[in-house]
Amino acid sequence: MEQIDRTRELETQDIRKLLWAYAMPSIVSQIIASVYNICDRVFLGQCVGAMAIAGLAITMPIMNIIHAFGSLVGVGSSARMSIILGKKDYNWAEKILGNSMLLTFIFGFLFVTGGYVFMDRILTMFGASAETIGYAREYMDIVLPGMFLTTLTFNLTGLIRASGYPKKSMWIMVGGAVLNIALDALFIYGLDWGIAGAAWATTLSMGSSAVVAIIHFVQPKTFIRFRSHAWKPKGYIFRNILLIGMSPFLMNVAASGVVALLNKQLIFYGGDLAVGAYGIINTFASLAVMLILGVCQGMQPIAGYNYGAGHPRRLRSVYMLTMKVNVIIGMASAVLAMAIPQILLRAFTKEDELIQIAVPAMRFILVMFALVGFTITNSNFFQSIDKPWIAIVTSLSRQVLFLAPMIYIIPPLFEDMGYHGLTGVWASMTISDVLGAVLAFVLMLTQRKVFRSEE
Repeated sequence: MEQIDRTRELETQDIRKLLWAYAMPSIVSQIIASVYNICDRVFLGQCVGAMAIAGLAITMPIMNIIHAFGSLVGVGSSARMSIILGKKDYNWAEKILGNSMLLTFIFGFLFVTGGYVFMDRILTMFGASAETIGYAREYMDIVLPGMFLTTLTFNLTGLIRASGYPKKSMWIMVGGAVLNIALDALFIYGLDWGIAGAAWATTLSMGSSAVVAIIHFVQPKTFIRFRSHAWKPKGYIFRNILLIGMSPFLMNVAASGVVALLNKQLIFYGGDLAVGAYGIINTFASLAVMLILGVCQGMQPIAGYNYGAGHPRRLRSVYMLTMKVNVIIGMASAVLAMAIPQILLRAFTKEDELIQIAVPAMRFILVMFALVGFTITNSNFFQSIDKPWIAIVTSLSRQVLFLAPMIYIIPPLFEDMGYHGLTGVWASMTISDVLGAVLAFVLMLTQRKVFRSEE
């Protein structure tokens, strides 16, 4: 019965201690997850060249779409499990576990099959040029089956965390990342496999993490585990998982679609090097987002459990604390981007021309990152307490409502004012961050009642 004690602490312990206990492993896991991409870029940038980085950048939106399916199931199932554990229904929690696995296998088959059938068409749509498509295709041919293992791992580690094992979830991700670094060094630097080595390193390391995560749920000592009754498909469980998970899913899909449009605009105004510059900056920005998401993931089981258990004061406390931490993370990221962009960029490339393009871009993209922290926190909070439509609108606002049109409206205006059109592309992201945060604040005000119920 150790597992029951682990989850019940979510409604009894001090909120600050709980958020620290759950957020730190989640932050580490998020950073480690980003290591899979960062290691690839660092090794490729230092050992292969700018076109390899640009080719890898082309694959990012495709990878994000695949991760979106992982988020659709993983976030939805872990958030739903937290709420159900707050209601003390452990049988239902196991059904969520089993049904989430069924959904993962279904989506995995669809995106792997579809990816191979439409590979060249997809890469071209996302901005691949004659110089970069060879690198992008070589990477995706190898890594695509491994993306199923990625979604499986993210789903299961989220459920491990939601069921009371945040540190174990973290160590599974850490082990995979350490293996990824070692294999990157061996395959890219040692064996000179180039971008194929990066793909094999990612696939093998994520596969090892998936195996360890599965083992957790088959051990007899694990309270929430795979049981025969849990594998029966339940329409209402599918619906609950998918509805809650729709917010991060649509956000990732929208982000991928917008990146496809963005890459075309970058090529038009700045060429392949502009795409490579954005790929590097996006990698650094992803680190900051990973920190923010790590804190949100630490918040999720606490908020979901206390929402299900009916403790609005604790719900309000964890929301406010999470918001403060994430805004500070966003501000710190902006300060680094403003103060030392060259130092940050040289970790990924030695080419001066690429750095010259990337420095002003980094400052534009990250200057309002405190507002990004605010927006992400609101979206994740409302999906944690089963308010999917508020979460969906909040998460989509920056990418779909604002950034997509801005990248076509702002660059010509900048050219009319005597500036380079590429500067207008970068500025579009800054403007979208501000507008997205304003909308998130308005939507948050409409939901204040969730904090006001009586204990």
